[in-house]
Amino acid sequence: MSTAEETAGGEMQPWAEVTPDAARRLLVAAVEAFAERGYHATTTRDIAGRAGMSPAALYIHYKTKEELLHRISRIGHDKALDIVRSAAQGGGSAAERLTDAVRSFVRWHAGQHTTARVVQYELEALGPEARAEIVALRRQTDAAVRGIIADGVAAGDFDVPDVPGTTLAVLSLCIDVARWFNVDGPRTPDEVGALYADLVLRMVGAKE
Repeated sequence: MSTAEETAGGEMQPWAEVTPDAARRLLVAAVEAFAERGYHATTTRDIAGRAGMSPAALYIHYKTKEELLHRISRIGHDKALDIVRSAAQGGGSAAERLTDAVRSFVRWHAGQHTTARVVQYELEALGPEARAEIVALRRQTDAAVRGIIADGVAAGDFDVPDVPGTTLAVLSLCIDVARWFNVDGPRTPDEVGALYADLVLRMVGAKE
């Protein structure tokens, strides 16, 4: 599945807020190029060509290749944080909220795996200021999941000796889905989300 197909068919695809249309086309092309070739091996000419534009047209909307990556990363991390925070602030027990968070987070990383690979694995290509901004969003995502797990421990519903370490393990497990997910594989994004939610509940020792 290409990023364009993800954009057309993925209900959780976040590019709708990127305007005008030319800027969105360039961003989608950049995601595809970065995912396929890596940030450093991709040129602005590659991106413009995929979008059906001239290299000069790219600079009308983005000053640099890094600005494109920053925009992609910011939108993706905002979406990831929204997914997790929505679950954390929802009703129900800690187990129900953790299930919701993991299922939704994994579903996004599977359903939007091309985008998610760029969002999650090209962070080091950003300059210090942009990278610090994204790291701050990651810490908020971590805090939201950590809060759910801590609530479960406090309620006696989870058996977790190391809450920060377990939070890191949970998030790493979810994020890695973007690296290996294959649309031609045996499971859909929904099925992978359900599987991982069950695995995570086992990790935290959730009581029946």
